[in-house]
Amino acid sequence: MRLAIRHTTHYAFSEPVMHALQRVRLTPKETQGQRIIAWTMTFENAHAELSYDDQHFNHVTLIGIDPGAREVTVTCEGVVETEDNAGVIGRHSGHLPLWSFLRQTPLTRPGPKLRALLREVPGSADDEPLEFLHALSALIRERIVYEAGRTHASTTAEEAVSHGYGVCQDHAHVFIGAARASGIPARYVSGYLMMDDRIEQEATHAWAEAHVEGLGWVGFDVSNGICPDPRYVRVATGSDYKDAAPVTGISFGGTEEVLKVGVAVASEPQVQSQSQSQSQDQTTQ
Repeated sequence: MRLAIRHTTHYAFSEPVMHALQRVRLTPKETQGQRIIAWTMTFENAHAELSYDDQHFNHVTLIGIDPGAREVTVTCEGVVETEDNAGVIGRHSGHLPLWSFLRQTPLTRPGPKLRALLREVPGSADDEPLEFLHALSALIRERIVYEAGRTHASTTAEEAVSHGYGVCQDHAHVFIGAARASGIPARYVSGYLMMDDRIEQEATHAWAEAHVEGLGWVGFDVSNGICPDPRYVRVATGSDYKDAAPVTGISFGGTEEVLKVGVAVASEPQVQSQSQSQSQDQTTQ
């Protein structure tokens, strides 16, 4: 499947910015079952300083904000070809050893609530790890209702379990924390998902991956109750959200920063059909 993606990030500051740097992880990975056909990144009131691959093999672009800017826009767009591997990414690669993904972070570390939830998961992480992980995903989805706008980037897995609500980021952190507590390496994934009911979206998507002996890394989208299929595009991975956040950075001289994100994901036939329809409408007017 070929997916056409457009991702726009817009910043507005109440005061001119004297200096700012943004770390951008918005270039899809070239991994098993995923190939970049075309990808561009453009800036308004900003410029690329340098690019590099980090410890997770995420492609990172460091951008500088032009002095005096009050608005900045970063636009990424392109086409990515995907395959259906039933969520299996395969063998471990990267600069970090596999055991490093057993280490809990402040965002994933289990507390009493998460540990109590983990005890309810049927099966054995040692004997049947894949079945155990599917059961874990289903239980998290049942107990933590998807509700947007009630959690934030710094909400921990333990807090999400306690609240009983959250979004894809929270589902991923709870899954990762529980998997690691069970002796299974796990990591966070940020990326894009082509929705069945719409093209325009308000944010990127997030899910988790766990390492299963004999299979390698396997994806679990807790929020949707499935393993990633060709509608998914992997962009960045890490120990938690902080390692894989699409945009992070610092600024000086600006206050009341406002961030707006627009994401559009569609198959190429949908994009072509939409363009043809718009052309016909313009012709008949």
